[in-house]
Amino acid sequence: MFTGLIKGVGTIHLHREGVLVEPPTSFFPLTLGESISVDGVCLTVSAIRKNAFLADISEETLRRTSLGEKAYEKRFVNLEPALRLCDRLGGHLVSGHVDGLGKIHSIESLNKSWNIKICWEDIAFAKYTCEKASIALNGISLTVSESTQDGDTFSIAVVPHTWSNTALRYLKIGERINLEADLMAKYAENLLRKMANESKKEKSTDLSLAWLANNGFS
Repeated sequence: MFTGLIKGVGTIHLHREGVLVEPPTSFFPLTLGESISVDGVCLTVSAIRKNAFLADISEETLRRTSLGEKAYEKRFVNLEPALRLCDRLGGHLVSGHVDGLGKIHSIESLNKSWNIKICWEDIAFAKYTCEKASIALNGISLTVSESTQDGDTFSIAVVPHTWSNTALRYLKIGERINLEADLMAKYAENLLRKMANESKKEKSTDLSLAWLANNGFS
């Protein structure tokens, strides 16, 4: 589990054993098996090298995220170690399980911030996007500042500190990014769906005189 508050920017490279990530020196010492968010994707440290660590990467991760593309191009990535129970939750709960990809539609530099407009590639997740909702963009906890009615296109406001201390400043128009919708919204939807299904089942098996008559018992 993560908070979406980035602790450093590193680079990612393709490797015969997966991907090789070079984090800032502040990330060391590392422990085998620990989880690190790499551009919003929860990866496990499988081996430790000098000034770097190796992580396995599955076909599912390559299909649903931009890590493969970034590793091929040796790009910058946002990094965050796993949340400790004693840490403050300054962002929002981020699982590191990317829902889908988005595409940068525009980047506008304003007087005191940057406005980035994003489009979901898979509109099935757009329903979780609404104004003032939390969303993780390449692992960064951000707030939706504006959204279309169906949520497939939305904007975020980026303050100077976030711009300077993450890899957002390297984004380009048309670039694909990793998006994770608010975890709590997905849990709430799943719970409500189950409750609705249970309610339908209870109504369909409700024992009454009408039910007995309709089923030939009276």
